[in-house]
Amino acid sequence: MTENGSLRYVALGDSQTEGCGDGDDVRGLRGWADRLAEHLARDTPELLYANLAVRGRLAGQVRDEQLAPALALEPGLATVVAGVNDLLRPRFDADEVAGHLEAMFAALTAQGARVATVTFPDVARITPLARPIGPRIIVLNDRIRQAAARHGVVVAETSHHPVVTDPRLWSPDRLHASPLGHARIAAAVADALDLPGSDDGWTRPLPADARAASGLRAVGGELRWAGSFLGPWLVRRVRGRSSGDGRRAKRPELLAMPRPASMHPID
Repeated sequence: MTENGSLRYVALGDSQTEGCGDGDDVRGLRGWADRLAEHLARDTPELLYANLAVRGRLAGQVRDEQLAPALALEPGLATVVAGVNDLLRPRFDADEVAGHLEAMFAALTAQGARVATVTFPDVARITPLARPIGPRIIVLNDRIRQAAARHGVVVAETSHHPVVTDPRLWSPDRLHASPLGHARIAAAVADALDLPGSDDGWTRPLPADARAASGLRAVGGELRWAGSFLGPWLVRRVRGRSSGDGRRAKRPELLAMPRPASMHPID
């Protein structure tokens, strides 16, 4: 917080922080970080917000490409969320990924920023084909907690709550949150930061879904997902390509956030 009551918020990360799954590249992406900024703008005059996240980035790339620009913006608040893309790689190293995250935690907090991050849900509860990744997520979440504790970083513990793997919180590709999912992530981070107007409502389950797939219908859904999303993703990996190739941050400079008309900007 600066002397005139303004706040500089800078978001670092990959596709989730960029906002994939909440809007599109034609209409524009919103995402949980934008939603959190809207929440902040409700009570913080003259909020300035930058989003440096780029889809497809590994934790090391987030550190290499985004940390220095973030420090140059001198944020009072920063969010650092990365590591999911690393989890999906054959040669995943939890210590290496956590090391990149901790380096960002250390640099930002040393400069005086308040920093927040999240833990990740078990994707095997979203798609059974991802079951081999489950143990990796447990290990990475433990490393994130340990690194965060060493630097006073706030952790939104999204991994603990069953609702975070409700299919309605995820987009059809099952890699990115849906608009409702992004709203819940924003609410989780706001709650962890103890922002005015935040609470633990984001942890509550959604109403029962009578349309939930089961039996052969569920198997068919898995096969369609594998053909529509998993297959193309694997092809990109084999070719050494990324969904973020040639992309830049959507909001690289600190810009003012309009004061939202709604009393519930996270929704």
